[in-house]
Amino acid sequence: MLDSDYFNLDGKKGLVLGIANEHSIAYGCARGFRSLGADLAVTYLNETARPYVEPAAAAVDAEIFLPCDVMVPGELESVFAAIRERWGRLDFVVHSIAFAPREDLQGRLIDSSAEGFGLAVNVSAHSFLRVAHLAEPLMSEGGSLFALTFYGAEKVLPTYHLMGPIKAALEAAVRYTAAELGPQGIRAFAVSPGPLPTRAASGLKGFDVLIAAARQRAPLGRLADIDDVGAVVAMLATRTGAMLTGQTIYVDGGFHIMG
Repeated sequence: MLDSDYFNLDGKKGLVLGIANEHSIAYGCARGFRSLGADLAVTYLNETARPYVEPAAAAVDAEIFLPCDVMVPGELESVFAAIRERWGRLDFVVHSIAFAPREDLQGRLIDSSAEGFGLAVNVSAHSFLRVAHLAEPLMSEGGSLFALTFYGAEKVLPTYHLMGPIKAALEAAVRYTAAELGPQGIRAFAVSPGPLPTRAASGLKGFDVLIAAARQRAPLGRLADIDDVGAVVAMLATRTGAMLTGQTIYVDGGFHIMG
């Protein structure tokens, strides 16, 4: 018989990277973790972003609230140093970070610049590997790493362009991370919601058309919201997900199964 330990995160410590505002998928994840009893660290991109993120951090009782721009030398490392000093350990991390220059993002993939592509893969995919590297010594008793992805990594979708191969690189990075860190009990997942009206999605030309099409085609007849995603991610961080790792987990009402 399953006991309550399978479905709670009491006493667990987690880091959520990438909340932009109350509509962010990362915020849904933070809400899910907190609802199961976890203690959280939350980051914000910079001082401009702070007023939009601070209410979300307060709502989940974040014990650590720090700036983190992965392109600013030392900021990501400072976050992990603060976690080491405050908690001495870490049980899970959500990586919800992506960026591409607008001119590369909204044009054809084959017209993208080398500089734009390199920046996008650095911020959106390689930063996950940096997170895993920094989290590993804090997860001496195992843990979970989550990266947010999208179905455009697997299939060609209108408007997704440059981010398709970038997210494909991220998903591959998750699989290799799961294999490399599995012996230490550290699991890794790519979590793929359907299209959601977030701040990040607003940079994609014509994304509202994709949202409408996905809603119509999803077998469940609706798209996930941020709390649907958060519930799944929180579940995977508990003992319930102990024998799962390396997968891309779809939380999209079945949209990805349709031909």
